[in-house]
Amino acid sequence: MILELKDLCVGYGNVQVVKGISLGVETSSFVTIIGANGAGKSTTLKAISGLVHPASGEIWFAGERIDRLSSPKIVQRGIGHVPEGRQLFSQMSVLDNIELGAFLRKDREGIRRDLQAVFEYFPILNKRQRQLAGSLSGGEQQMLAMGRALMGKPKVLLMDEPSLGLAPIIVQQIAGIITNLNSSGLTILLVEQNAKMALRVAKKGYVLETGKIVIQDDTKKLLNDESVIKAYLGA
Repeated sequence: MILELKDLCVGYGNVQVVKGISLGVETSSFVTIIGANGAGKSTTLKAISGLVHPASGEIWFAGERIDRLSSPKIVQRGIGHVPEGRQLFSQMSVLDNIELGAFLRKDREGIRRDLQAVFEYFPILNKRQRQLAGSLSGGEQQMLAMGRALMGKPKVLLMDEPSLGLAPIIVQQIAGIITNLNSSGLTILLVEQNAKMALRVAKKGYVLETGKIVIQDDTKKLLNDESVIKAYLGA
């Protein structure tokens, strides 16, 4: 198990958002967390990345407890995060945004290789290197956010709502890229409101409701679960 949450509770002030969840992510696996807006999905990812600290519970990564580490130290250990809304530096170039993902790294040759790999995954970013990030389309900005995270050389990639605000054809394209990344061996934990897309690309799923995991299973079974269909798949 490369990533494990144990009875994790996270809140903001007196409001508890994540209420004692436990889940595990195997190396090279593709896991998704689905749920309605406000269920605690994004907060869970922020806790893993060190952007918020848990009120209680534990987060383990590669055999080390990380829930009290700073975000830079968590990134250095191998967790990348593609945040909701992309969070790009809009007045900086595409290339500068990508290279910022490698800010904590010192291996220049490795950075050069990974930059080329990002351009192979996202050829449009290669063409747009000198363009301002804020001038890109929504789909291109999502690709840029993913490319930036990959420059940190993650062992686990956290993805928060990558389909948000994108046209269906772009959502399919992004889903294909994520699947290819996983096929290359990268472990992925995907948070999505687009349950249908998430359950089709991931292998294991957790359903989060009001801060608690209510169902967990293989995604093929979740796609045929009557309660999941009724609540999340629009049928």
